[in-house]
Amino acid sequence: MSGRLGPDELRELFLFEKLTDEQLAWLAERGEVAAYEAGDTVYQVGEPATCLFVLLEGTLSMVMRAPLGEIEVNRTDHRGTYAGAFFAYLDLPMARSYSTGLRAVTDCRFWVLGAEDFGRAVREWFPMATHMLEGFAIQGMGSQQTVSTRERLVALGTVTAGLTHELNNPATAVARATHTLSERLAGLWDELAGLAEGGLAPDQLAALVDLVGQAKGRAGQDPLSPLAASDREDELGGWLEEHGVADAWDLAPPLVAAGLDAGWLEQVAAAVPAEALPHAVGVAAMTCEAESLLEEAAEASGRISALIGAAKQYSQMDRSPLQRLDVHDGLESTLTMLKHKLETGIEVVRDYDRSLPELPAYAGELNQVWTNLVDNAVDAMEGMDGRGRLTVRTARDGDRVLVEIGDNGPGIPEAAAPHILEPFYTTKPVGKGTGLGLDICWRIVQRHRGDLRFTSTPGDTRFQVLLPLTW
Repeated sequence: MSGRLGPDELRELFLFEKLTDEQLAWLAERGEVAAYEAGDTVYQVGEPATCLFVLLEGTLSMVMRAPLGEIEVNRTDHRGTYAGAFFAYLDLPMARSYSTGLRAVTDCRFWVLGAEDFGRAVREWFPMATHMLEGFAIQGMGSQQTVSTRERLVALGTVTAGLTHELNNPATAVARATHTLSERLAGLWDELAGLAEGGLAPDQLAALVDLVGQAKGRAGQDPLSPLAASDREDELGGWLEEHGVADAWDLAPPLVAAGLDAGWLEQVAAAVPAEALPHAVGVAAMTCEAESLLEEAAEASGRISALIGAAKQYSQMDRSPLQRLDVHDGLESTLTMLKHKLETGIEVVRDYDRSLPELPAYAGELNQVWTNLVDNAVDAMEGMDGRGRLTVRTARDGDRVLVEIGDNGPGIPEAAAPHILEPFYTTKPVGKGTGLGLDICWRIVQRHRGDLRFTSTPGDTRFQVLLPLTW
């Protein structure tokens, strides 16, 4: 600091020209003059807003963060221009950090007032104006929250539809398997009753049990090709008919699926009396099919458990809001949630750097970013008839993690590119896009002190999210 300004000097600045002598004296006592050399950064975007700066001489530059880096929004040498903590009179989060950055283009002198003193002065000297401005700010934040919630609900609907679709298939498989298994178990009791009535000797029953056990053991072998399986069914069906087994063509498929052949049937025929052969084959067929149904139900229930795990990872249930995480976990859970949209002929290419360290993040919010970017990429490839390719790449970029979502769609139209991140701007048809998805992504990435960029040419569109490894 290099001195102070008197009340009369302050009155020359347009911000203070209507104040009373008493008010000017109060400010003069608390503010000081500060000098910065050309090229100095006065403050950066996102730093705690501690001071109000009023330009006395020199040229300043105000900058804001943008998807392709910082951009200059104002350059001026107008005496009295103010910047910094000019929302200090508001008790709101938006007032606690600098929304722009300030740099000295040439040597500059500023009159500097602490944010606490500035906020107190505005609240006490202009109470009505303060209330009105605070109300305006809160209404604006409320509107933004409403549209943000709307977009989150849209994303939730997309994910819920995908999860429902993915859960339906294994759930149906479990229901089908258990219903069929119930029927087979009922039939198995009938076949066992038939064996009992046939008067099998203990050694014959033991031999049959051993042969059925061998049949179950073959179930894990590589399946036959469709043509080979059809030929084997014809072979077994013919053998069973020749030996007087009823329902020969119904029993053949489960026996073939279990890897059995005519040689095995010959062993069964040699082990049991001829009159017991149909029941012995029935026991074997139903036992093998029951085993297969149990495996199908277990596999389907495992798929359901995996989907629920992915949904839990995606929603970040039971997790603290801010945590250190592996970015790949969120990407994979998002791809799982959107699998139903990716099964339309889109190839998914994963190019992951698994050596990346964990980073601090709000995992649920990042998953919304991945959802919006992947969903947009899929929409961009609509109608490509199986030629679509979604690329998900991670890499290290200095002290940041890079996550890139790319597609080989037609690209963003040149006229649309400058507006693609603007709220309510969309290239999608009416009713399909809200124009809020990328704006939400941008805000979430900014909350993580990161950056969102994109490049687009026909056949190669990439959205890049850069996230710091430390805050």
